[in-house]
Amino acid sequence: MKKDIIVTAKTVEDAAQNGAAQLGVSREDVEIEVLEEPKKGFLGMGAAPAKVKVTYILKPLEAARNFIETLMADLGITAEIQIHDDGDGESLITIEGEGASILIGHHGDTLEAFQYLVNLAANKKDDEDRQYTRITVNIENYREKREETLRKLAAKMAAKVKKSGRNIALEPMNAYERRIIHAEIQKIEGVSTNSVGAEGNRRVVIFPEGEAKPTEARPERKPRPRREKPAFDKGDKRTKSFDKAEKRTANTAEKTEKSDVRKEQPRKDYSAYKRPEGSRPAPRKIEKAKDLDSYFAKLKEFSSNNPQ
Repeated sequence: MKKDIIVTAKTVEDAAQNGAAQLGVSREDVEIEVLEEPKKGFLGMGAAPAKVKVTYILKPLEAARNFIETLMADLGITAEIQIHDDGDGESLITIEGEGASILIGHHGDTLEAFQYLVNLAANKKDDEDRQYTRITVNIENYREKREETLRKLAAKMAAKVKKSGRNIALEPMNAYERRIIHAEIQKIEGVSTNSVGAEGNRRVVIFPEGEAKPTEARPERKPRPRREKPAFDKGDKRTKSFDKAEKRTANTAEKTEKSDVRKEQPRKDYSAYKRPEGSRPAPRKIEKAKDLDSYFAKLKEFSSNNPQ
């Protein structure tokens, strides 16, 4: 990221000095481009000052701070920004203040997008010698709280996998959160992890140790919600209980009546039945559905020739 300003002065060097002072940096840190050379004129007539463009290339962390301050000003957020630079290409920026939590979002989704933009602003290639700096953004200590939640989740799901012997797929997470889950599961015996899915929808699958690594996430079946019975007062309860008892009494009486009717009907006498002489025809195996018509026709013919 660059900052530039156009300055006029008596000489080119004076313009460079003035421009650096206005940008808040030293003369050695700026680059100059002479737009117009100074003119002395003749007898004070036709003199013109030097016109110079002074440019300062912000360092990665300066560019990151400038981007964050501009964004928060546009959103009306008042917060304190602190930069922790380890000097090894890794830096941490913490933001604390009223309204800053709006930049966190659901499970840190907004924070991850915000961090991505901060890294883009910090590592814009304005200079060939610019070294890449990886910046982590933390707002209101969210990352510590989220990390503790993920560790507890990993332990809970690992115990569930060991008990059931079945894989469990967690919700989609970013790379930072997946690393926390993997690291926590490595401390637990009997279970292992694997990341599956495309980026943006990538999730961790916890599975019993010794089994093949899962290559896809199977969603866990959720129990069907139980239907809630309509509320009723005690009067309704007594009425319903009475109706049920009355219905049971009516059903018992109906069954008893049908049983008595069956007992009164005379039973058929099969003692006089005689088996017809001659051998029975051998049963024919029905091989296809189209043979059913001919089979029933022969059965009907046999019944008419051998009346009971």
